[in-house]
Amino acid sequence: MFFKDCKEKMELLEKGKDEQPLLPELPVQKTFDYVLVADKLDDVMDRKYQKQDEFLKELKKKKISIKRIEHDGKLFYGLRAPNDIFEDYQYLLKVSDSCNWCHDEKGLTQANKIRIVHYILENTFIKTGEKLDDLMMEDVFETMFCLHEKKEQKMLRASWAKWGNFYKGQPFDEIKCYFGEKVALYYLWLGWYTKLLVPASVLGIVVFLYALAFFNTSPLIDEVCNSNITMCPPCEKRCDIWNLSDTCSYAKVSHLFDNEGTVAFAMFMAIWATLFLELWKRHRAKYVSKWKVFDWCDEEEEMIMKIVNDPDCQLKEFTHSYKRSALVLILVTVMLMVIIGITHFLVVVRVIAAPLMSESKWEFMSEHSKTLAVLLGAVVHYVTIQIMTKVNRWVAQKLSYLEKPNSFAARERSFTIKMFTFQFFTLFSSLFYIAFFLGRINGHPGNYVRLAGYRLEECHPSGCLTDLFIQMAVIMLLKQTINNILEFSVPWVKGFVRKKTAKRLKRNCGRCYRKACRDNRKDIEPCDTCKIRNWLRNYHLGNTDAFSLFNEFLEMVIQFSFTTIFVAAFPLAPLLALINNILEIRLDAIKMVRLERRLIPRKTNDIGVWTKILEAVGVMAVIANGLVIGISSDFIPRLVYRYHYGPCANGSTSSHCMQGYINDTLSIAYMRQGRQDEFVLPRERNLFNVTQCSYRDYRDAEDYSLTPKFWLVLAMRFAFVILFEHVVVLCKFVAAWFVPHSATSVKNKRMKDKLERLKDELKEKTKTKSTDV
Repeated sequence: MFFKDCKEKMELLEKGKDEQPLLPELPVQKTFDYVLVADKLDDVMDRKYQKQDEFLKELKKKKISIKRIEHDGKLFYGLRAPNDIFEDYQYLLKVSDSCNWCHDEKGLTQANKIRIVHYILENTFIKTGEKLDDLMMEDVFETMFCLHEKKEQKMLRASWAKWGNFYKGQPFDEIKCYFGEKVALYYLWLGWYTKLLVPASVLGIVVFLYALAFFNTSPLIDEVCNSNITMCPPCEKRCDIWNLSDTCSYAKVSHLFDNEGTVAFAMFMAIWATLFLELWKRHRAKYVSKWKVFDWCDEEEEMIMKIVNDPDCQLKEFTHSYKRSALVLILVTVMLMVIIGITHFLVVVRVIAAPLMSESKWEFMSEHSKTLAVLLGAVVHYVTIQIMTKVNRWVAQKLSYLEKPNSFAARERSFTIKMFTFQFFTLFSSLFYIAFFLGRINGHPGNYVRLAGYRLEECHPSGCLTDLFIQMAVIMLLKQTINNILEFSVPWVKGFVRKKTAKRLKRNCGRCYRKACRDNRKDIEPCDTCKIRNWLRNYHLGNTDAFSLFNEFLEMVIQFSFTTIFVAAFPLAPLLALINNILEIRLDAIKMVRLERRLIPRKTNDIGVWTKILEAVGVMAVIANGLVIGISSDFIPRLVYRYHYGPCANGSTSSHCMQGYINDTLSIAYMRQGRQDEFVLPRERNLFNVTQCSYRDYRDAEDYSLTPKFWLVLAMRFAFVILFEHVVVLCKFVAAWFVPHSATSVKNKRMKDKLERLKDELKEKTKTKSTDV
């Protein structure tokens, strides 16, 4: 209704508060469903002008009304679809096979109308066969967007999209009504994921504090820090021998992330991943049942949309080509090989950086050359991730179109799987190298493996897990921090520009309302100045597209992978993820509600193929953590030493059971003095002036052959991996069986709804028969 007092409205206009509604609520529907923007073209013979005009005529044939407003050299077209289209959609939805009980009890909302109009725009063709996406690529139209609803936007801003609400729950029902079920389910999943990170974070802190508690009493740290062992040069020609005690700080850090507590924590996180997914399915069922979309079918809704858009549309049949599938498989394999090749480049960077830094004039760089090389490799890896993300997206798009899927939902699933696969290999290839290959394929003195003329890296005598921890910590911190800053700052700058532009129209809009008040016209249509002000407010917001929500999902699923797959090397990963997610929820909310254009509402009943991806990540977490503990960490060699070779193995209680462990893991080699790159066999010691040095391995000093101790440790490593994985997988199956996917209350409510619907249908039939009689 119009404002009762014009003076009241004018006071609000003079105050200039953006949160106050500038347009009155009219008794008839005046909301535009969509806005198209194009550059003004005066030449009617211009090819762009003709295509623009032809597209608009096609829309008019579908009875879509168009309001044209010119401003600052641009043309804004407000689009409003007739009610007939929405009525047809509701009827077809009601009589469809699997969606007959999926409709919203409140009727067709503005969010649903936006979705229908968006589909019509995306599937309207001109005579040349081009559609809107093609016309936008040719600059016939600049952009298109749907409008924010100011009243609902203000409510969401107050109750959700504020930093001060970080401790409050999220209004999922309001999010669903405004942004659609797909966005609501994203925030429902993110909120549930964040909530379940709390116990994982607490246990991770406990494991970390456990390591700190025995920090000063560990005999392993004491053995490294007070050692007089001479170690072999880490590289050739440019490196010299060094003392094991020089790496005392490195040994202390290694102990924090490679101890007995990490085994229990890794097993807990593998089971946690399964419980999280099972409890999520149960949590999701509660809301999708409440929203009446439990049985929703994306493919069937798309078919309904086709009929609404074109009643004479033809069915797009399912097709399958083995040649096309083989081609896609080959191209995916080639892309993965390229990504793995980039991983080799990162290895080369680390291999070359360490010796170059060791001969630096700066004392700090030369003393910590290995650690700095690891940090440099992590930073270069992060830069590579940013570049490859764009490449991966382009390739995944092309491959998903090459498959020629039957529907948009199928193409979206195909793209999601390919994009995640490429991103997973991009992010984790380097981590897999550090976890499972670093220090194991570098050879031995006199027969080192070289890459680009340089020796491959070796593990520190305290273990290889610290390198993995550094790589994960740098990537997680850089990725989360920089990405969040960019995600927020870019839309904020655009929003700042938008406010400056909108203020220039405030005075003209005020004049428009003064005229309405003077004429006492309560049913007056808002003037073009006020319309264009609202349209410009949305026009200057950050752009959104089909990838906007996909990017958020991908970021969180990658974070979930970091949190679970290599958590044995980084127990604090759940804590970092928890802190990030608390900020991420409000950051994404502020961005969607205040800084970006309105997302196209999508109806769905699940997070889609992401559920399958999360299940696959859970399986990989079991395998990877078992391998990290069994192969990468020193947990098994320490157990073997404690119970088979150490002081306690002989029943001695006078010393610690791990006393002498570090020395037990080192082998001896002989090298010519003055020739740091030349090693000799023991029988040649009398021919040269040699120096004895140690290196990390189980090899015989006489001929560098592997000792029986190596084979015993290797057998125990594999035995542990098999036992760990079988036990955890069994626990995962028990957890999946124990937690039902849907709560009993949800099942009963759905059965009750179906029973009532069938009774209503029978009553309707009886009433019809009595009327006919």
